[in-house]
Amino acid sequence: MVGLRWWNHIDEDGKSHWVFESRKASSQESKTVSEAESRIFWLGLIACPVLWVIFAFSALFSFRMKWLAVVIMGVVLQGANLYGYIRCKVGSRKNLTSIATSYLGKQFLRQNTGDDQTS
Repeated sequence: MVGLRWWNHIDEDGKSHWVFESRKASSQESKTVSEAESRIFWLGLIACPVLWVIFAFSALFSFRMKWLAVVIMGVVLQGANLYGYIRCKVGSRKNLTSIATSYLGKQFLRQNTGDDQTS
């Protein structure tokens, strides 16, 4: 829906690696449709953990300990989902920034050293 996905990958050594991905921006025509969908997605993604926190306080103040365990699991799972998608969105910008910085740094060094070769 918004071009973000994340998952856990376990390599041959048994080490866990989290992978966060985002799709490149699409054409301007489909952007108007996806903006509305994107807002609905992010609103729902943020509203669900807030709702679970409200349920947690309700269960805590009404002393329903059986439901409190369920609600805490809901908060944890929805919070992890929100964290994953935020990391996808922010991480894609960070990767783009590091690529641009690296390229500009190489260009600056090449210009100052007088080296006309491409790497």
